[in-house]
Amino acid sequence: MFKRLVLFLATNLAVLALLSVVMSVLGINPQTFAGLLTMAAVFGFGGSIISLLMSKWIAKRTTGAHVIDQPRNETERWLFDTVQRQAKAAGIGMPEVAIYDAPEINAFATGANRNSALVAVSTGLLRAMDRDEAEAVLGHEVSHVANGDMVTMALLQGVLNTFVIVLSRVVGRIIDGYISGGRNEGPGFGYYIIVFVLDMVFGLFASMIAMWFSRHREFRADAGGATLAGRDKMVAALQRLSSMHGESTLPKQVAAFGISGGVGTGVKRLLMSHPPLEERIEALRNWQPTTNAVRQGVVT
Repeated sequence: MFKRLVLFLATNLAVLALLSVVMSVLGINPQTFAGLLTMAAVFGFGGSIISLLMSKWIAKRTTGAHVIDQPRNETERWLFDTVQRQAKAAGIGMPEVAIYDAPEINAFATGANRNSALVAVSTGLLRAMDRDEAEAVLGHEVSHVANGDMVTMALLQGVLNTFVIVLSRVVGRIIDGYISGGRNEGPGFGYYIIVFVLDMVFGLFASMIAMWFSRHREFRADAGGATLAGRDKMVAALQRLSSMHGESTLPKQVAAFGISGGVGTGVKRLLMSHPPLEERIEALRNWQPTTNAVRQGVVT
């Protein structure tokens, strides 16, 4: 916990320093709202877009995933054929299919383009789930791709990052001006301390909003998995996850797009990327499929 706190503080300080240097080099006056908004958008969206464009490469490198170019055995053939069939039903291009070594039951999807994505499953999932349950999990991940969740999350994060940068500096100016009684001609040391604190506070609220959306899209992906594989199979897959839940070993960059997330209560729950499995199972049992649920690549 202490290491994560130090890393978070160091990251915020680095962003503050880099923002100031770049604005000075480009001759952008941070005291004007237009200048502040321009740089906030560049920094806010820049990191999110770059992460999105590199998401497949990062996922492969960090998980050590083996991409199935030519199936080497019956299991790989089944995985490849199942994803191919589901991708066609969802109206998207064939994703890359991969297996990564991990003990827990998990899978994820990522990629900047819904027609050139990556769907990967853990070795733990292949050992613990039967074919019907694994098919539902694959349907869940294909639905993430069809729904464009990776792109939507990146755009949402960019908007939130921009909001945090702008609001913390606007509020920081107001507070600094009030404390100094308007005597400071420009931002002083106190201003940067105030902005640093506000970055953390507003960043926490922004994370809550992003995770709320992440939990919402998990319900949609579950419904998509039920559409592509069948409701009973999707419910069975979630029940299997519930009975054999383990700590996720997925890297942070793709953890939000895994089938399985962490657990938490109280305030911690507001920062979870996945809703509790019990709620997902109950939502599926009450789910009413619609006609043409998979159409034009959008799973509803």
